[in-house]
Amino acid sequence: MTRRLLITGGAGFIGANFTRFWADAHPGDRLVVLDKLTYAGNRENLAPLLDARVRFVLGDIADRARVLSLLEEERIDTIVNFAAESHVDRSIDDPYAVVHTNVLGTQSLLDAARAYWKVAPRTTNRFHHVSTDEVYGSLGPQDRPFTERHPYSPNSPYAASKAAADHLVRAYGATFGLPFTISNCSNNYGPYQFPEKLIPLCLVNLLDGRRLPLYGDGRQIRDWLHVHDHCRAIECILTQASSGTTWNVGGRSEAENVWLIGRLCEVVEQAFARHASLGERFPACPAARGRSCRDQIEFVQDRPGHDRRYAIDGSSIERELGFRTSIALEQGLGTTVEWYLDHEPWWRAIKDGTYRRGLGS
Repeated sequence: MTRRLLITGGAGFIGANFTRFWADAHPGDRLVVLDKLTYAGNRENLAPLLDARVRFVLGDIADRARVLSLLEEERIDTIVNFAAESHVDRSIDDPYAVVHTNVLGTQSLLDAARAYWKVAPRTTNRFHHVSTDEVYGSLGPQDRPFTERHPYSPNSPYAASKAAADHLVRAYGATFGLPFTISNCSNNYGPYQFPEKLIPLCLVNLLDGRRLPLYGDGRQIRDWLHVHDHCRAIECILTQASSGTTWNVGGRSEAENVWLIGRLCEVVEQAFARHASLGERFPACPAARGRSCRDQIEFVQDRPGHDRRYAIDGSSIERELGFRTSIALEQGLGTTVEWYLDHEPWWRAIKDGTYRRGLGS
């Protein structure tokens, strides 16, 4: 069965990885990427995908008329909504921006889908909303991981905005019969992640000889999911799950932040030991001088409302859809470090502020 997908936020980290994944796995499908190209959106993330069957459109999901026109023009039957302001620190600095995109933007997208699919009903129609484990709040050290039935208790403006969007998607399903699915995932990592998130931030800082900032005591616990596994999970949901269902997607890889960054330091040191040229490329990195990269770790003041632990119970999607993660955290850290070492111009342009997001149609 062929599909015609609208992928919102498809020039961002997870959206771009999903677009690449789906284009490879489903070569007969039509893909349309809609992205506003805010600070974390980069059209280069999609190169060289943009061809006769993958189209990029510059636009805002909050522009209902533009979205509706695009749905009609491209005869879209599947929407995968990645579009979101996703950084907790930025949501603390500017709550309005996250509410505008994550709540009002999602509502606008739902309205457009409802209007178009009302006149073009198909059995394949599906609105898939990508959410986060942060909507559930924080867990204690001995608490069981979040299940799909865990009550929502968001502790940051970002988490609250995603919780509101989740409720809107469910409400449009219950009230208007909009076919939908939702996935709540744990922390993603991997290629093309904007270097303000923990792993790429610490990695590029390390290569430049800068400090590795960790909030508080660094013992916050997160469950880590490689972005490729996340893409595979969404594929399972779109192709196998019934409408009206919600799925938790985790990596079964809980780790304290301080352990994670310590392990990242070891992976970098091992890479420098294998490749002498890295010391010439990154002379400021402690590994270039045979020093411990862990010495760069710096504990900084904790952020307000910082959740202590997230953990996802992914047994439902494993049991009912047969999904299993394929990339262990140790392996994923290694390949992620390799990717950033091989793609220095990509992240260097972002850090220097010289990259160009590009224009769409």
